[in-house]
Amino acid sequence: MSRAAVPGLPSRHPIGGQLPALYADDDFAQRFTAGLDTVLAPVFLTLDTLPAYLDPRVTPADFLAWLASWVGAADDAQWPEELRREAVVRAVELHRWRGTGRGLVEALRLALGVRAEVTEDGGAVWSSTPGAELPPESPAGPLVRVWPDRAARVDPDRVREIVRAMCPAHTVCRVEILPGPPADEGR
Repeated sequence: MSRAAVPGLPSRHPIGGQLPALYADDDFAQRFTAGLDTVLAPVFLTLDTLPAYLDPRVTPADFLAWLASWVGAADDAQWPEELRREAVVRAVELHRWRGTGRGLVEALRLALGVRAEVTEDGGAVWSSTPGAELPPESPAGPLVRVWPDRAARVDPDRVREIVRAMCPAHTVCRVEILPGPPADEGR
């Protein structure tokens, strides 16, 4: 990310016009301050448009990675620009749903363009009776089924990486990658 001199960008606040009258006709002073104007014009432009830099829908593309780092959004330079923008816009919402089935499904859809469903909740049980027997252990954790939607192929490593990041710490999520939507199993 760099905001450098933009060729031909005029300064909205030229320094030469603000000099005392003694320097108004001095050619060297005017050329010197014109050089400073060239350097400062992008700074003034950036400050004048600062709200646009902080809005992921309109920020310059090279600014997205930096903006994503502010909100903890996943950002992959290989993603299409619109997907990167959506990831930054929805970052707070995804953080709110982190560790839930809904958050996992949305994270997979956003990052990989896949459809997903989470079965079994991986939740905890409790007893109000002190010293009660422990409940039987669940045979397996939540099952995450994933199938292609907008993507032609599903990358199993990326799916597992996202599932590992979005599942609650106390659960082990199983992943199943399907070629298409699961058949209705008596639902």
